[in-house]
Amino acid sequence: MEQRTHRLTSKDLVGKVRKIEEGYAEVELKIIEEMKVDEYGLIHGGFTFGLADYAAMLAVNEPTVVLGKAEVKFTKPVKLGDNLLAKAKVVEDLGKKKIVHTEVFNQSNEKVLEGTFYCYVLEKHILE
Repeated sequence: MEQRTHRLTSKDLVGKVRKIEEGYAEVELKIIEEMKVDEYGLIHGGFTFGLADYAAMLAVNEPTVVLGKAEVKFTKPVKLGDNLLAKAKVVEDLGKKKIVHTEVFNQSNEKVLEGTFYCYVLEKHILE
């Protein structure tokens, strides 16, 4: 399936599309030096969240989709050198409102984030 939204997203900072199907997407992200917050190699949660958000947008895959609200839980820390995989699935389609369940896993298949993303498909681009 063709990617119809968020086409200019940075592969290095937000993730690389692995799969897009109707109501489902997978995105992978290699954790790099610029993402760490301390000398231990801990990664800022915003990068993990950004990956999950991007996967949710791609699961909806409408050009004008935006995030309205997210409820997430970080379940394990992410560290320098990790490779993450986000899996997002539309679990409820309410027309212009889509509820997407997203999980992010590290290279050991350990869940590092799970959440519910409330996405809205607007009539026109939010900046128009």
